Amino acid sequence: MQGTIDGFSYGLVTPVVAFLMACLGAALGLRCTTRSLRTERSFKAGWLALGATSIGSGIWTMHFVAMMGFTVREAPVGYDKPTTFASLALAIVMVGIGIFIVGYRGATRMALITGGIIMGLGVASMHYLGMAGMRLQGQFEYDTVTVALSVVIAGVAATTALWAAVSIHGFLPSLGASVVMGVAVSGMHYTGMAALSVHLHPAVGSGVTAGGDDPATLLIPMLVGPFCFLVLAGAIVMFDPLVVMGTPDRNEYRPGLRGTGRRPGIPAQRRHTLHRTPAGRGSRPPRNR
Repeated sequence: MQGTIDGFSYGLVTPVVAFLMACLGAALGLRCTTRSLRTERSFKAGWLALGATSIGSGIWTMHFVAMMGFTVREAPVGYDKPTTFASLALAIVMVGIGIFIVGYRGATRMALITGGIIMGLGVASMHYLGMAGMRLQGQFEYDTVTVALSVVIAGVAATTALWAAVSIHGFLPSLGASVVMGVAVSGMHYTGMAALSVHLHPAVGSGVTAGGDDPATLLIPMLVGPFCFLVLAGAIVMFDPLVVMGTPDRNEYRPGLRGTGRRPGIPAQRRHTLHRTPAGRGSRPPRNR
């Protein structure tokens, strides 16, 4: 028999909170990716790793906040913790691959497309692995066409968000990129859920109300760690003016660096030594007495 699915047990509360969590993770992660493109190579990997973990944690948190509202009327729903946390690791790794490509290859068209597609696949993979970690007296079935549509949504929107983050500077454009990424994650999630149907085992009686723990009771303890990480990442971002405001890095003012938009000046301690050079180019003519 088919189970009766309700994805909005708490109304609009879980979709709205889930969307905000996706936007938070995306905002932190995309700004860290932008920061990595403007810093010395020794710090690049750290910013990219922080960005990947932020986006991955935001994706994962968004998914399971939304799943708090998911119930099957005829059967209780549980979660296998190893598989559930494996989906978090998978999201971080695949998102990391995508943004490391952009971080080290630069904001080229091919790097952005490749990185965006991998990020989108990371979003989709995390979703379906997280769903595989659910336990109930039945099995999930998916509509292939709708699943494919959800993957396309994730890939296209993630690529667009990544392009906007590294190509358009400033706080408001970065905020817009995070909203696009939030739409990608949320849109992919609910499209994937629309592809879902539950086929219950014959032992489950028709019309029986689901027992067991409430989904929120099961999921909130697992969400504490990733949420605390996002708060910590937010604190790191807020203490770096370049990440928040997109202002130039102090290293960009060094002579010889390109793309600063400013003409590098001569340090004050060197300006007074020009008259000591031999007569010729760059020397001052002697005064007539």
